[in-house]
Amino acid sequence: MAGPSGDRLIRVDMTHQTATVEDFPEDWKLLGGRALSARILVNECDPACDPLGPDNVLVMAPGVLSGTMAPTSGRISIGGKSPLTGGIKEANAGGNPGQDLMKLGYRALVVTGQPSDPDARYAVEVTKDGVAVVPADDCKGMWNYALIEHLGGKYAASASFISIGPAGEMRLAGASVACTDADQDRRPARHAARGGLGAVMGAKGLKYVAVDAEKLAGRRPADMKSFSTLCKGYSKDFRDSPKAKVFEFGTSSVVPVANMLNTFPYKNRTEGQSPDVETLDGKRIVESFETRGGGMHNCMTGCIVQCSNIVHDKDGNYKTSALEFETLTLLGANCAIASWEDVADLDRLCDEIGVDTIETGAAIAVYMDSGGMEFGDAEGAKRILKEIAEGTELGLAIGNGALSIGKKQKHHRIPVAKGQALPAWDPRPLKATGVTYCTSPMGGDHTAGLIVNPGLPPEQFAQASQESQVINAACDSSGFCQFLQPTLPEIAEFYSGLYGEEIGKERVADIGWECLQDEWKFNSGAGFTAADDDLPACIREEGVGPGGALKFDVAADVIAQAKNQRFGPSDTFWTTKATG
Repeated sequence: MAGPSGDRLIRVDMTHQTATVEDFPEDWKLLGGRALSARILVNECDPACDPLGPDNVLVMAPGVLSGTMAPTSGRISIGGKSPLTGGIKEANAGGNPGQDLMKLGYRALVVTGQPSDPDARYAVEVTKDGVAVVPADDCKGMWNYALIEHLGGKYAASASFISIGPAGEMRLAGASVACTDADQDRRPARHAARGGLGAVMGAKGLKYVAVDAEKLAGRRPADMKSFSTLCKGYSKDFRDSPKAKVFEFGTSSVVPVANMLNTFPYKNRTEGQSPDVETLDGKRIVESFETRGGGMHNCMTGCIVQCSNIVHDKDGNYKTSALEFETLTLLGANCAIASWEDVADLDRLCDEIGVDTIETGAAIAVYMDSGGMEFGDAEGAKRILKEIAEGTELGLAIGNGALSIGKKQKHHRIPVAKGQALPAWDPRPLKATGVTYCTSPMGGDHTAGLIVNPGLPPEQFAQASQESQVINAACDSSGFCQFLQPTLPEIAEFYSGLYGEEIGKERVADIGWECLQDEWKFNSGAGFTAADDDLPACIREEGVGPGGALKFDVAADVIAQAKNQRFGPSDTFWTTKATG
């Protein structure tokens, strides 16, 4: 056991089941979340390693501002080499573990090695008294909700948890990492879902991490008075601004706009609009609150956005949280499943088993499209999700993602980028976003750099994508949620207040760019080339919209610009908000 003192770094060796604590490097003080994960991985992880082998490195890193009074700043990044893409991956989540780790003074938890017994399960316990690796064989195979209920009888009510479901234990490439939210029931509904990092955690024999900060106060800024004034002013300005209305009822409210823009994919992206838009509209979820209960809440302590919806069934019992736009799209419209109620069931199953709703919805749609089952078969989709946990041949293929099931079915239409399923935001009407999918180290990931501007001229695609990628990388490093929509100058202001020194917006932009540089360097070492910076033929050749006119037809040299040259700031760069 080793106790915290100031900023520290936890290192866990799963080969020997030991934990040590060391001082956090002073020159990394502005690195957190995604940027910190990338720096550790590029320094310490062999890019050519087996993602499910002992040489992969799993990083759990809260943002720079996590654990402070800064609003909506407690997100945690999970990083490692992805078993889905074969490259670097970062996925982040809300909930309270990031806040609690930082309150204890820990800037990251770095997991290396692998137990000699692949059937053994372990947990990492982090408290004010130190860090320990303990046996967790009694939790083997547990679904996430049952696991957290079980742990609730073992740990104090102040503890938060990071966990995997059976998909992670089975090392499936679509497996997610769950974090418990701020609700008193500590529901495992906040998922670092993309890229299969749950499989990396499972390959290390790590079933869960328990973090108990008890009643420790938040991290103390250099100038408490000025930082407190900044936080209060920013929170008030946010609540009084139009930004507060954007996610008033969660991301599910985006459905009608996305459908209008031909980016509400239907039947494995063969169309850009769904005939079931009315029954999948997030308004239906909001309408249910009056008769069933549920409603909007904050997933983490200190959140002022409160975009997470709590969904109840017809009897008023809790079903899932949060039922978001991406899930309604990929598990709903993309599979031609017409009812948001069925999608809510599927969402809960994904959270329970521990798989990414985007990857899994895309995989089921590919299976449907290949003739494996009928489009719109909601009950069949639910059976398939249960088969993932059962380990059937079909369940394993779906649990390993869209590319896995597409290859098994020998299907021609597999909408992925760098092996990862494309999210709801379609690159054919949103071509600058398509450039992001091509050039982002993450592959098909809208949170890497989303540009919802269908009228953007082609000469601006590369710069718009690059600037969005820089802004979002900086945001994912800060601990701020992208739905808070901070700008780079705003992040810089919080950093300055936290450390009591002037930190300019240019430095924060550099952090975002350096993060991308680290990630591209890692992917190069993993064998990625310019040929991987593209989208599949089904996206380039098959159109959506009127007459199928919308195709991803961006030239390779334009795509390359977003990655190979750093643009000078555009007129809107410093006012552009992070968005996912």
